Amino acid sequence: MRMKPFASVPARAVLALIVVVSTLSLSVQATVSSSLQENGKPKLSPDEAKAVAAINSAVDAPAKLTAAEAFVKKYPQSTARLSVANYIAAQIGLGSDAAQRLSLAEKFQKIFTEEKELNAIGPVILDAYIAANRLDDAFDLASKLLAKNPEDVRVLLQMMNAGAEAAKRQNSKYAAQSLQYGLKAIELIEADKKPVDLDDASWAKQKTVLPRLYQQAGILALFSGNSAEAKTRLEKAATLDPNDPMNQLLIAGLLDEEYQKMAQTYQQMPASQQKGEMLKRINEQLDKTIDAYAHAVGLSTGRPEYQQLQTQALQNLTPYYKYRHNQSIEGLQPLIDKYKIPAKP
Repeated sequence: MRMKPFASVPARAVLALIVVVSTLSLSVQATVSSSLQENGKPKLSPDEAKAVAAINSAVDAPAKLTAAEAFVKKYPQSTARLSVANYIAAQIGLGSDAAQRLSLAEKFQKIFTEEKELNAIGPVILDAYIAANRLDDAFDLASKLLAKNPEDVRVLLQMMNAGAEAAKRQNSKYAAQSLQYGLKAIELIEADKKPVDLDDASWAKQKTVLPRLYQQAGILALFSGNSAEAKTRLEKAATLDPNDPMNQLLIAGLLDEEYQKMAQTYQQMPASQQKGEMLKRINEQLDKTIDAYAHAVGLSTGRPEYQQLQTQALQNLTPYYKYRHNQSIEGLQPLIDKYKIPAKP
């Protein structure tokens, strides 16, 4: 019995994956910005309100930070101080240059010294570390931040995303830790534990990424060496988002690995009744693998963003299908068509 070697499918599929996970930072920024303006109206003196307005109207994050420094020096006991700190932290976080974000964050920490104020800049520094590929620093800071607040969904998601991105580059150093962070984030989202500084609309939007979180959890479990857990997470992702072909390709790859291991065992067995029974199980496993690849091809049909995925899945599917059907592809297209997404009326 000839077996087509194909043990490295999942790793190659991960490399083709563009991981999409929101870290909540933009949603939080919008909420803080609104809060600053609201707190600046009814609770402040006219001079304080002018100082807050100057912060809002400053052209960029460095200018806003300078205006905020002047505000804190002049009104150190202002009731708007925490809102200003949150707003400035969010503005720094919007910058595209990691080095500048870290420089501004360092200055921020000299201006805003209270614990609640410093909490606002933590995720910003964390994101800058990740952007600068300073992952050791990022995971060290994340550990400190989560020691203070184990249910900080933003930090948990940031580190899950960082670990998944590293895994895409074949760096599995952080995979196990990122997986644990990700599973905690999933737990909090499923329990509807909304961060206090996030509005309901933003939180509702955040919960829509749950299928992708399960997908990432599957990828991280894979790179942690736990294929069984990877399969469980990916099957959950496929249930939550049945139209994502990446889940099916990754599941197919895991089924394929199981098939290859069974085939190797079979080839080493002496002729016996047990070997005949093993062949039956192998063919059943191969049929599951074929179905999963066909599922991935079907879901990716007509979707240009998944063209590379479709090509890969079809290349793996065709020889397996032919092997099980006397070197014929008759019936293959109807199998694929069964999994196509129906056209909208």
